[in-house]
Amino acid sequence: MKKSIASIVFLLTVVGQAYGQHKDVTKTTIKEVKPVASVDLNLYAGKWYEIARFPNWFQKQCESDVTAEYQQREDGKIDVINRCRKNDGMHEETAGIGRVVDTVSNAKLKVSFSPDWMSWLPMVWGDYWILALAPDYSYALVGVPGRKYLWILSRTPNLSQEAYDECVKRAAEQGFEVKVLVKTKHSQ
Repeated sequence: MKKSIASIVFLLTVVGQAYGQHKDVTKTTIKEVKPVASVDLNLYAGKWYEIARFPNWFQKQCESDVTAEYQQREDGKIDVINRCRKNDGMHEETAGIGRVVDTVSNAKLKVSFSPDWMSWLPMVWGDYWILALAPDYSYALVGVPGRKYLWILSRTPNLSQEAYDECVKRAAEQGFEVKVLVKTKHSQ
């Protein structure tokens, strides 16, 4: 019995040490996701074309022509309209609302597509961080701190290979699995 308890204690100690070492290694090898230093929301507002994205459940039905339109409101929030052409050829439109959570940079937002009466629930708000932005606001890289979602956006349906590669490079530098990016088709 004493031998069994000693073995269990030894095993737990080894596992605990291994876990602690793994945790330390993870902290040093994965950088924190950082948004851009500053965003002018007046310049950011308007129509954006999705150039590429990480596959996700809420856009699974979107086959092509994915866009997002942002418009500032008088109350400081942002109207969000997402559109796409579905697999069956029909168009889909989803309206949401955004709010700035970092008023120093304006680069960290929360977005919700839930009904207004649910807006008090924290779980209906998703992160929306602007991770890279062209100086002329012609393209943007948007993601979330957990690296589960990522989008490359452009003001036009086509983005130069150079700009696309720059977005992919910036995402990879922040620890995103860029190999899973899927390019979006546009009929325009």
